[in-house]
Amino acid sequence: MPTLSIKDVPEQWAEALRQRSARNHRSLQGELMSLIERAIGEPPSGASASINLPRQGATASAGQVVGFDRLGHPITRRGTKTIEQIAAEHLERFPEPFTQGPMSVDIIRQDRDSR
Repeated sequence: MPTLSIKDVPEQWAEALRQRSARNHRSLQGELMSLIERAIGEPPSGASASINLPRQGATASAGQVVGFDRLGHPITRRGTKTIEQIAAEHLERFPEPFTQGPMSVDIIRQDRDSR
């Protein structure tokens, strides 16, 4: 991967970026990558589609590739369902709540007590 370097960044900008990265729980490098991703993904003025950068091995098993994450993996859009539709499907598949199996409290307690 290529390396980019920006020199003579005003201290105010650098501090603002540090604070932004802390707010987003990212490293400064991660925050800068996020900003660049968003800038690349924005449509150029007058265009309606986002820029799809060709990458090696960037094939999606199903769906439309709408962009790439910071590691070069494709971001795909496979369909459009509302949260209500998804909830209804899950209620149809699992009409009764789960009553068997360990409870999360017991798993956490067992892990804590094993130390």
